[in-house]
Amino acid sequence: MNRLKYILAALCLLTFIASSAQPDETAERPQEEDVNAGEIVMEHISDSYEWHIIKIGKTDVVVPLPVIVYSSRSGWHVFASSKLYPRGTEYEGLRIATEGEYAGKIVEQTSTGEEKRPFDLSVTKTVLALWINSLILIFLVLGCAHWYKHKKADDAAPRGFVGFMEMFIMMVEEDIIKACIGKDYKKYSPYLLTAFFFIFVNNLMGIIPVFPGGANVTGNIAVTFVLALCTFVAVNVFGNKTYWKDILWPDVPMWLKFPVPIMPAIELFGIFTKPFALMIRLFANIMAGHSAILALTSIIFVTAGMGAVVSGSMTVLSVFFVVFMNCVELLVAFIQAYVFTMLSSVFIGLSRQEETE
Repeated sequence: MNRLKYILAALCLLTFIASSAQPDETAERPQEEDVNAGEIVMEHISDSYEWHIIKIGKTDVVVPLPVIVYSSRSGWHVFASSKLYPRGTEYEGLRIATEGEYAGKIVEQTSTGEEKRPFDLSVTKTVLALWINSLILIFLVLGCAHWYKHKKADDAAPRGFVGFMEMFIMMVEEDIIKACIGKDYKKYSPYLLTAFFFIFVNNLMGIIPVFPGGANVTGNIAVTFVLALCTFVAVNVFGNKTYWKDILWPDVPMWLKFPVPIMPAIELFGIFTKPFALMIRLFANIMAGHSAILALTSIIFVTAGMGAVVSGSMTVLSVFFVVFMNCVELLVAFIQAYVFTMLSSVFIGLSRQEETE
């Protein structure tokens, strides 16, 4: 503990000295534009048509992505997104809106001067990250499957990464899927295991700050909507007769079912609120984590012009808070995958219950 105190004190002192040693140029040049932390956060958590990697001096290193749109006026357009940057630049009658309802999206101008969205099939940052993370997941799963391909049941248990994955998969299947669903759990295991590891891998890749990590995939509500929709289908399409009887004609006093179907209406409403809760919970938690880390990082730049003492001390605090938040996000990456899989299993299990006397 004493060593830790000495290290913290030395780090604060070095930061203060380094900040004090910088020449005061405020009298020689105009003050630089203030850092807009909100803009930085929103730019990261929102989707884009290019992948910004790093800024070297005044040069932005980006990965331009393919723009594929169909306009009812001019037909198909396929080109690199670099043609549309900086935002507001027009190319082939298309541009990225900088404000309004379609801010950040490709629009075209109609004959009346209004902005209109064309049919957009562009490969955005989120789409590219989904492809990369899915390939990583496939590589991990097929790599483990290849190990088992030439093994027998009485061979020694796997070690290393394959052994870790086996333990991980067995934990999810036994402690979550089987415990919540019951005897029919094997029917749903492929989907639920895929959902767990898909969310977990995307959450982990979102924490990595360098390409190909850092994308806010599971913090995109379109992605969580599709995941929740899959659970919605698994619950309601494969639900048994007992499940639908409890919804349409629940075991409650008659006056709650007829002539005014109060309870059936509430139960039908619950069919949609369950997947909606799954969608919002995953989306909000991941987006909030990304926003918090970026906001804490922005403290360094926001306080840069407040003097050496304030800037140096806040820089140290910011670094420690960011490290702490990243450690928390590692835990959240697992917890959110666990919670989504567990609740999906619970909802599926409730739809597979048998009628009891």
